[in-house]
Amino acid sequence: MKGIFNLLYLAATVYAWLIVARAVLSWMHLSPGTAVYRFNRTLIKVTEPYLGIFRRMLPTARVGGVGFDWSPVVALLVLFAAIQVLARL
Repeated sequence: MKGIFNLLYLAATVYAWLIVARAVLSWMHLSPGTAVYRFNRTLIKVTEPYLGIFRRMLPTARVGGVGFDWSPVVALLVLFAAIQVLARL
């Protein structure tokens, strides 16, 4: 049973880093056709089901003409809370 919790802990940690990588890459201008662009598209496909849950609940914050999406921040907080629970099991 401990092995299952360790596997879930590892999967949640890797997924959290994928969300962080997606957030960082969203700040960059990526040229279509490059390897980084394809990697970013894969990150979006992998992380969007989870982030979409929070994006539907949270409005985009507007500061001047710029919008800030809080869904990755909140999603990571929830994921880190789950990681802490798994670490204690």
